[in-house]
Amino acid sequence: MKQTTMDGTNGPAALKALQTEVDAWIHDVGVRYFDELTNMAMLTEEVGEVARIIARRYGEQSEKESDRDRDLGMELADVLFVVLCLANQTGVDLDAAWRERMAAKTQRDRARHAANPKLRKK
Repeated sequence: MKQTTMDGTNGPAALKALQTEVDAWIHDVGVRYFDELTNMAMLTEEVGEVARIIARRYGEQSEKESDRDRDLGMELADVLFVVLCLANQTGVDLDAAWRERMAAKTQRDRARHAANPKLRKK
């Protein structure tokens, strides 16, 4: 399944480019990858920051003044960065994994979601 992103690049190819960009950054700026367990802890921390923004900005919790200037896009980018690091250091080809996962989800969910009355537009 070929998908084109808003900037005209192919979705999966863009993942490979991001993995390459992160690897170059790690070697040029970051010195080396943190170990996998450290990166897993960092991923959990970054996802928590995303959850905090979502819960307070879009959920029922009130947003603290100190959180109002937090940029959701930047926090999501932090999550993506750590995911890319983990993929690189564990030898995962996210292009291939993405294509395989999307094909499986499409096959599994096409009829299921279309038949779900909870998902019909109001």
